[in-house]
Amino acid sequence: MHFTKYKNIELLIGGSPCQSLSITRGEIRENLHGKSKLFFEYVRALNEAQPKYFLFENVASMNKESKEIISELLGCEPILINSNCFVPQDRPRLYWTNIPVNTSNLQECDKCLADIMEKNVDEKYFYSYPLTNINMDKQVCAIMDFKINEMHKRIFNPKFKVHTLTSCVGGHHQKKVMVGDRARKLIPLEYERLQGLPDNYTDCVANTHRYNTLGNGWTVDVIAYILSFIPELNQ
Repeated sequence: MHFTKYKNIELLIGGSPCQSLSITRGEIRENLHGKSKLFFEYVRALNEAQPKYFLFENVASMNKESKEIISELLGCEPILINSNCFVPQDRPRLYWTNIPVNTSNLQECDKCLADIMEKNVDEKYFYSYPLTNINMDKQVCAIMDFKINEMHKRIFNPKFKVHTLTSCVGGHHQKKVMVGDRARKLIPLEYERLQGLPDNYTDCVANTHRYNTLGNGWTVDVIAYILSFIPELNQ
């Protein structure tokens, strides 16, 4: 798609896939040569559309080389904002923008998982696998004993925040929380709350698509905060 026919574009906002940039990929991450190479399409759109303001987002755990390439092509250094300033989710992200954002007053909010959790959750979300390393003084308060990637065995303490929500389409990859002496996966409604969305905003699609979309998405409160610094909105 070519944007040259469009005039007076006010804002271009986007974020390329993070999978090949994320540290969770370890030694096999492909950086800007993998899925995240779609970043260069954002650059093309930016150059052709010439918007008044732009905003680009990706993971804070990318390597130094990728960060420098993105910064050079976008002509600015990123700002780091963690979603935990607004919601009970530790989600550090880098935002490249020419909007004059002030982050000096941002600090971690006092919300925890318990604040967004539903009380009456269907039994289908609960697990019966044994739990080990139980310690209710820690954020990761237990480990589930079953065959899956180590990251997905973690059980989170409702008195703390949860780690970054990630895209998933099943396979027990959803984030899990301790409820009493049992573990369960977070339900889609709780994922929505952790991303700052209205309740049931995504209930028009199957749960697998809800988890995937919400894990891939942005935290609404963070984006609203950034956009609130657009000068024209403060006149």
